[in-house]
Amino acid sequence: MINFLKSFLKDLLKKDHKPGFGGLEIIKYIGPGFLVTVGFIDPGNWASNIAAGSSFGYTLLWMVTLSTIMLIILQHNVAHLGIATGLCLSEAAHKFIKPVIYKPLLTSAMLASISTSLAEILGGAIALQMLFKVPVKIGALLITALIVFLLLSNTYKRLEKWIIGFVSIIGLSFIYELTIADISWHEAVVGWVTPSIPQGAMVIVMSVLGAVVMPHNLFLHSEIIQSRQWNLKDEQVIKQQLKYEFTDTMLSMIVGWAINSAMILMAAATFHKQHIAVSELQQAREMLIPLLGKASALVFALALLFAGISSTITSGMAGASIFAGFFGEPLDLKDNHSRLGVYISLFLALMAIFFIGDPFKGLIISQMILSMQLPFTIFLQLYLTTSKKVMGKYANSKWTTFLLFTIGAVVTYLNVMLLISLLS
Repeated sequence: MINFLKSFLKDLLKKDHKPGFGGLEIIKYIGPGFLVTVGFIDPGNWASNIAAGSSFGYTLLWMVTLSTIMLIILQHNVAHLGIATGLCLSEAAHKFIKPVIYKPLLTSAMLASISTSLAEILGGAIALQMLFKVPVKIGALLITALIVFLLLSNTYKRLEKWIIGFVSIIGLSFIYELTIADISWHEAVVGWVTPSIPQGAMVIVMSVLGAVVMPHNLFLHSEIIQSRQWNLKDEQVIKQQLKYEFTDTMLSMIVGWAINSAMILMAAATFHKQHIAVSELQQAREMLIPLLGKASALVFALALLFAGISSTITSGMAGASIFAGFFGEPLDLKDNHSRLGVYISLFLALMAIFFIGDPFKGLIISQMILSMQLPFTIFLQLYLTTSKKVMGKYANSKWTTFLLFTIGAVVTYLNVMLLISLLS
């Protein structure tokens, strides 16, 4: 992972270098999946998972399992697009799909990126309020200004390994807190594998789905995986990349599954057990003090801050990648189109925060919006990666096409169920 972060600074300068594929060569390919993982242990996930665990106990753990399985398949597939074509998802849409179709699709993806940035910025602002009593709106301004500086000055490239390292510690801290909390592991195992939607849970179910399978991460993964390209003309190199990419994706997504599950387990064991439905993240932190000790509340707030900062970086990068795709360009933060994508994603999200009365509810709704956009991105990806015109001999097999179509159908069905629940 560290080697990846170092090579990220050199980007495409090593494109013509041919790796040796030695026994430890796989280490050089580990990293893109972990950057994507940062995106789905963000403040939106915290809100969705804590709401799920505190309100419904262990019963919605299955949604984390299902979402993670979907995520592995989708991220693995979209990474293949980047490796085989040298194009990210938005570039490929621009090149191979008619404007009347790809422009609305990419517009909806930009809206999803804005919704994601809203959750990330808002989560960081809530953390600043917890730690330093900074008002949420002022905190949102500070977080946004920091992220714009890090992205446009390229300073973030030097901070990535520290951010990812800290977020890894966040995950370990959640897992550690499970050793303190009184977890009903029998109920947890049942919850992981038994689909159940309690009455009134549909909004939370869809917010958990949107918080894990995030549309902007599909665009981002197809972009950043290209930092691992050595020589696209060498078939052996491409095959080796495809092989190692799956290991990277699988490992990082499982880490994400564990962290998201830990959040629900902690909320179920502490809040649901005490019949407390959490309605704001500040409330969750304060309630942890008598339940798990004062130190856990401090860890909670610090973890939320760094999760917000790191995930806002990735959402800004995704917004830049999507917007650059309108012009058939790759992500390049020195280019005006990519910079404009950053501004649109972050500043429109910041403006929306000033009109949000309930920050916790805003976090959950933002994740629900992601789930509503998700079918459009899935079917866009399905079309591109199934096309031999786009992928050549690396086009999806019939089995992969079936899996992707099934995922798209399931997500669409869940969205229809959500709509029915909202209208009834």
